Parts: sequence; C-alpha cells; structure tokens
Amino acid sequence: MPDPREDLVRRHQAWIYNLAFRMLAHPQDAEDATQEILIKALTRLSSFEGRSSLRTWLYRIAVNHVLNMKRGRRELPALTFACYAHGLDATPDLDPPDQRSVPADVRLLVDEARLGCTAGMLLCLDREPRVLYNLGEIFGVTDAVGAELLETSRENFRQRLARARRDLHSFMNDKCGLVNPANPCRCARKTRGFIEAGYVDPDNLRFAGEHVRRVRDVVRTKAGTLSTLDARCGEVFRDHPFYESPDLVPALRRLLASPDFTRATALDEP
Repeated sequence: MPDPREDLVRRHQAWIYNLAFRMLAHPQDAEDATQEILIKALTRLSSFEGRSSLRTWLYRIAVNHVLNMKRGRRELPALTFACYAHGLDATPDLDPPDQRSVPADVRLLVDEARLGCTAGMLLCLDREPRVLYNLGEIFGVTDAVGAELLETSRENFRQRLARARRDLHSFMNDKCGLVNPANPCRCARKTRGFIEAGYVDPDNLRFAGEHVRRVRDVVRTKAGTLSTLDARCGEVFRDHPFYESPDLVPALRRLLASPDFTRATALDEP
C-alpha cells in the first residue's frame, strides 16, 4: 500500500526546492533546506488540524523555515544593492570566452552568468522581502494566500511586497540591461569577467543547463496589469528555470525507518 508520506514528498518537493533555491542561490543549500522542511512536515503531520489546506500548512512550514534557517554559502551578511552595483561596475566588459578555451558551450556560460547574476540580485533583499518577492512576484500567489502563509493581513502583504518590488526593480532599472536597454551591462559582456573572478565555474554550472520548464510555465498567470517596469523585472525571474528537485524520498524513507529517528521522535510524544 502506498505510503501517504512519500506521496506528500513527491508532490511538493519541487515547489519547496525552488523556493529554497531562490532564497539561497545554491543547489546543495537548497537541497539541505528542502530535506529539513520535509522532515519537519512529516514529524508534525499528527498536529495538522485541517483549519487550512494541507498545501498551505506545508508551505507555511517552508516559509517559516527559510526565514529562520542558517545563512547559505552565497548569502553574505554584507551583500547590499550598493555592494552588488560596485561588483558589477568593477567587472570588465569583455568579449565572450573563446569556445576552444572552455569546457562548456559558451551559450550555456552566458546563460549561467545571466541566471547567477539575477539570482544574486535577489540575495540583496533581506530575507523577509525576498520571501515576499518570491511568493508574490515570481510564483504569483494571491495576497490572500501570501497573507495566510506569512500570518499577516492581505493589506500588509501587499504593502510589504510593493516595497520589495520597489527596491529590487529600482536597482534593476538602474543597472540591468535585461530590464532597461539603456543600461550598458550585458550578460555576454560580463561572462568572461565572471569566470575570471570565480563567479561562474565552467566545470560546475549551478544555474544553467537543459531545462524543460521555466517558472512562467508552471505558475498561474497573475491577474491585473503591472506597470511596464514591474512587468519587465518580474519576467526576468519568471524566465528562470523551474528546477527539478533531487528525489528526496529514498533518503527520507531511510531516515524515518532508522532506530535513532524513531527514538528521537518518541521523546516528543506525550
């Protein structure tokens, strides 16, 4: 008979992984966070009272976890928009690398530069506005759902999301050529500089690759009309890949069956 816990993991691990990835910008950190979130959910299933949907209950656990987890390896304490702008300005504009000099397709390297650079812009937001932006702008959740996940009012969710949009979109409008064609910064012109600085590793691409889906292909279309700048900025992130999560079922199955885990969880029982 199928284990409902495994079904829960399989149905939700990709969404949780994508939220964690956009909060941490590193696949291993995102995988670790996803496993921690799912362990929390599985060990708390008995406390689910049905006051909200199981999905909302699970994603509230995910949101609380990513707000309070330890800092990721790319989540530097001093990373600000001013710091990021200085890094971009200090990276020279160069021709793309010669294909004969790199182990990966140059087009993939440019894509890696684009995805990594814009993912880094998200990290300039503090954690709470970063969660808000991920939920409200990239994944397109409604203010009703967002308010429930963050345990606030719909009006408060909208106001806080507007501030996150303002800060990120203002930076992108000033610096990013993907958003404002008047900006000189171009992904292809920065790629070789990013490689030389160690931001892009041609032997280990974290963001680019063969992706079947983009975020915009799996999220519900948002209602309402955004301003031109908001539409351009949001589309930059909805054009990011929707990453396939590693299959965490085997690892969680082994953990749940282990004697140590059984003893540890038994200590919490009344």
